[in-house]
Amino acid sequence: MDRLKKSWHRYSSKNITYLIFSFLLAFFLFKNPAFKDFLLHLGSYGYLGAFIGGVLFVSTFTVSIGTVILLFLAGTLNPVEIGLIAGVGAVFGDLTIFKLIRTKSFSHELKHFFNQCGGARLSHIIHSKYFSWSLPVIGALIIASPLPDEIGVSLMGISKMKTPEFILLSFILNSIGIFLVISAAKLII
Repeated sequence: MDRLKKSWHRYSSKNITYLIFSFLLAFFLFKNPAFKDFLLHLGSYGYLGAFIGGVLFVSTFTVSIGTVILLFLAGTLNPVEIGLIAGVGAVFGDLTIFKLIRTKSFSHELKHFFNQCGGARLSHIIHSKYFSWSLPVIGALIIASPLPDEIGVSLMGISKMKTPEFILLSFILNSIGIFLVISAAKLII
């Protein structure tokens, strides 16, 4: 056991391993019908359900469940209120990803992975004056869209954006995006 502990301590890609493990765990949890039913039942909790739906709305593995919760709530709650409350929940989810990207050990692991995949050429492109301003813009467009936010948050995380700016931008973009998705669904349904 001591040997395993020492090996894990020296292992240089712990955060990436944790991230992959969390994706696998989420995948297997969402394959479980009882867990899916539990999440869908959250829609009956009103504003708390909207907050949790917002948290789930930002991830690749939970976007469908989050959307279903929010659409279920759209039948009883005002879309603007849902957008604002779910926007706060989405900020919570996005901020978790943003902080993970910003941790020193995670960024070190990503740099190592980045260098293995032709980092010098990619680094030159990313640090060019035309590309560096576009990272936050592309990230903002992804966050505002119904697409999962991980890539957009990652782009903003590797840029020089400050946390308070990120929180405000994430709240505005997610609230608008959620409101538009709910409004469009209400028109279609």
